[in-house]
Formats: sequence, structure tokens, C-alpha cells
Amino acid sequence: MEIRIEWSELSERQLQDIFDYYSLEVSLKIARKIVNQIIDRVSILESNPLAGAKEELLSDYPEDYRYLVESNYKIIYWEKENLITITSVFDCRQNPTKIKKI
Repeated sequence: MEIRIEWSELSERQLQDIFDYYSLEVSLKIARKIVNQIIDRVSILESNPLAGAKEELLSDYPEDYRYLVESNYKIIYWEKENLITITSVFDCRQNPTKIKKI
């Protein structure tokens, strides 16, 4: 059965924020590169939805949150019935406890 991947509103907004920041502070080329790397990293989930490690900081939630790492970002997701939902793109340079606010 085919795995579908969807991005939550929060994760889409975070990708846009990452793009906006780097396009203003560094360059448009670097902004595109960073966002594309994050999006490309998620593609591994199409063939292996359990590729990411479990996110221990979110173990209190009923969903089985997992994450992938790309550069300074944790791509947090969960899977249910062949649907993977990317819930957050978390900048790991922040206080890790902020991850619980997703």
C-alpha cells in the first residue's frame, strides 16, 4: 500500500519561516537549498515510515512521534494507516523543551 505524506499547517509555516529568514539574512540560493534538503530528507519515509528515531520528549502523547534530522532541524512526524503527518520542523538550536509545544 502506498504511503502518503502530508505537512501540517505548523510545519508548512515553519518551512516558510526558515526560507524567509535565510533569504533575508544569507541568500535566496541558500534558503532554497536548506528548505529543499529538509523536504528531500522526508522522502525516505515513503519506503520506510519507521526510519526516524522515537522522540522521547513527546512520549506522553498518544501518537508515536518520531523524527529525522537534517542539518540543524528535527523533522517531527507520526504515522497512522499509511499516512505520515509531518507535524513540526524544529530548530535544534532552541531549548529542547520547546518541542513539547507542538
